[in-house]
Amino acid sequence: MSMNAPLRILQTEAATDFGGQEQYIHRMMHILRDRGHMVEAVCQPHAVLAEKLRQAGFGVHVMPTDGPLNYLSCVSRIRKILRAGKFDVVNSHSRRDTMIAAMAGRLAGTPVIVRTRHLAKPPKSLLSYNVLPKRVITPSEAVRKMLLDRGVPAGHVAVVYPVVDAPELVAESSLRPELGLGDDAVVVGCVGAMRPKKGQRFLLQAMQPLFGKHPLLHLVFVGGGSPIFEQLQDEVTRLRLQHRVHLLGTRPDVPNLLAGFDIFALATEQEASGTVFVEASAAALPVVGNAVDGVPEMFTDTVSGFLVPPGDMGALTRALDTLVSDPALRRKMGDEGRRLYLEEQRFTPAGMGMRVEQAYRKWLEELRR
Repeated sequence: MSMNAPLRILQTEAATDFGGQEQYIHRMMHILRDRGHMVEAVCQPHAVLAEKLRQAGFGVHVMPTDGPLNYLSCVSRIRKILRAGKFDVVNSHSRRDTMIAAMAGRLAGTPVIVRTRHLAKPPKSLLSYNVLPKRVITPSEAVRKMLLDRGVPAGHVAVVYPVVDAPELVAESSLRPELGLGDDAVVVGCVGAMRPKKGQRFLLQAMQPLFGKHPLLHLVFVGGGSPIFEQLQDEVTRLRLQHRVHLLGTRPDVPNLLAGFDIFALATEQEASGTVFVEASAAALPVVGNAVDGVPEMFTDTVSGFLVPPGDMGALTRALDTLVSDPALRRKMGDEGRRLYLEEQRFTPAGMGMRVEQAYRKWLEELRR
């Protein structure tokens, strides 16, 4: 096969919802198809990803993957799909579909069998990373290091960062009129699903000393999820900060809301990558986040924002205070963040396409040789 010949790639995913992992797969398949490759998918029936891919014109094979009988059936069916389609690569994304697709790939003789690791924690077993699959993709260097520390060979793991589309810079956000805030208000915004490790409550606590110091300071939370949303509401009421802290819930107009922020902050405790920091930087916002897992790879400390030690509330408060107190620094860091996003191409569709294609072709050459 010529090194420039189109590849035949089968992606597999066992999950049925449409979270960050499924969005990663969805974007990658579109990007690979745009680069001239033939890409199909195996999904469970009723999976949101399956329907989205069908609507986009992709070939989608559906089959239930839970239970021992389905396991054996799926191995056989995917083996037939791989052989009939003469696929060069099968790329799985969850443990369940990896155990099935990697075994099928071994039986079918598929040259490259890849597992993508999306989680920011060390794997308990290497069976679905270093035994059945032949290679691994991670969304950050931090996750790659976790695998290397567990014994996966360095040459077997490649980093392919997720895609973040550069938002159009919105001239007039509707956020401030919606909340009754003037142009002189300083708005710290936080966007993210409300889960314990996302750190929304920690951010609120770190912001509390600043409300008395800065009369025009406001904090806006975008995102939902029980019970954190309700706990935040109760905390805001207890602190009597209802006019300074605004919980908007889940919103479809995040670019519009980002344009109404002055600062983006998220005190996440665990994050494989943290693309929301990239989205904020691409929207020309200075960002503040914890130096944990893949977050330090999302922006440049002291250039486009501030990294603080995880769990250090004083450091988080000081970083936010520095930006709240200095409009010129906010503008400078925001401009640097957007410039770096556009110039580095790390998180662009072109960047993802180049990285994943290079990894596939490199491994295809190695394994065939």
